[in-house]
Amino acid sequence: MAYWTHRLGGLERTALVLVLLSLPSLATAHPAGMYAGGLLLGLLHPLTGLDHLVAMVTVGLWAAQRGGWSVWRLPSVFVSVMAVGVGLGAAGVTIAVTEAGILASVLVLGLLVAAAARWPAGVARAVVGGFVLFHGLAHGAEMPETLPGLEYGLGILASTAALLGAGVLLGLMAKAAARSETIRLAGGAVAGLGLYLWLT
Repeated sequence: MAYWTHRLGGLERTALVLVLLSLPSLATAHPAGMYAGGLLLGLLHPLTGLDHLVAMVTVGLWAAQRGGWSVWRLPSVFVSVMAVGVGLGAAGVTIAVTEAGILASVLVLGLLVAAAARWPAGVARAVVGGFVLFHGLAHGAEMPETLPGLEYGLGILASTAALLGAGVLLGLMAKAAARSETIRLAGGAVAGLGLYLWLT
């Protein structure tokens, strides 16, 4: 455990501590139906919006495209900042440009993959973290008040991690098959979708 916490950045460590500190609330007296409902709704929520789903898979593709430490660092930043954003959104924090930020994330992330951008690792993590904050705020704000917040949040994080993992896996498979151009084409398609969503 010490090895992995040493490898995590400050933001990731903070999010991990917050999640671990909140785990005892799982033992509180939520009815089983509410627990299952909150977790299930959280798991499904990222899948119900095309912009959210595409952004997560695209970050996974970019992580695989960059290779090296980015394969796990970019997804870990995404999940960590998502946890913070969901918490802030559920607490009522809002940013006027949240929807615009989400749409911009699809466009920009698609362009980065299409261009096979090799930005410095710190810049790449900052870009991903900045965009995912908008996604997290939106998810948190949409949390039904009648459901347990922790279960809902954990469901969102689990679904997010799965989508990121799918993107990484697809990217690594394409690279292994010497089809790196396929990743760039996928990035172009995502950028086109982002532009369409922005204009409609």
